[in-house]
Amino acid sequence: MEFRLLNENEIRIWYETELTRTFIPQECKPLEDIFRLIGKERYEIWGLFDSTSLLGYACLWKSPDLALVLLDYLGVTAAQRNRGLGGQMLHLLQAQGRPLVTESELPVEGDSEEENAIRRRRIAFYARHGFTAAYPMATCGMAWQALTFAPDMATDEIMRQHRALYGPARTDVVVPLGEGEKAEMPYWMK
Repeated sequence: MEFRLLNENEIRIWYETELTRTFIPQECKPLEDIFRLIGKERYEIWGLFDSTSLLGYACLWKSPDLALVLLDYLGVTAAQRNRGLGGQMLHLLQAQGRPLVTESELPVEGDSEEENAIRRRRIAFYARHGFTAAYPMATCGMAWQALTFAPDMATDEIMRQHRALYGPARTDVVVPLGEGEKAEMPYWMK
């Protein structure tokens, strides 16, 4: 297996066949925004490959001014799930030595137990792989658990850098999420 950055053509295929089919529309940042961030060297899309077949992916949002990197999307292709590949990718990312923050959807009061069980399972997945639940936050009109793999950073600094990665234009981002606060929908859903 090989873990490497995707090229432009692979990114286009990944976006159409994986991201937009796995994540709900309000979570899928527009492809042109992803390419814009890549052009500014602020976004990386890593793929886990078996020869030429994509097995899984990890998207990192970064800034030259910040140490913290946001694990924006992590996924394994449908045919390859439940084989430990997601955990392998997390360990490969952790080995890069960059402090990481990720967001996993929190259980929603009144939602189906099945959906909430999936949300709890995702949070537990990150915890099993060395991430620590740090604070609730909101983006894309949803509440999330921020989880960190940043052993040498204080939570206040992680929150500051986490919010800064999104930039001031993202008014749908609330870090940390206070009691009773809600996030608005992202600009691409308005």
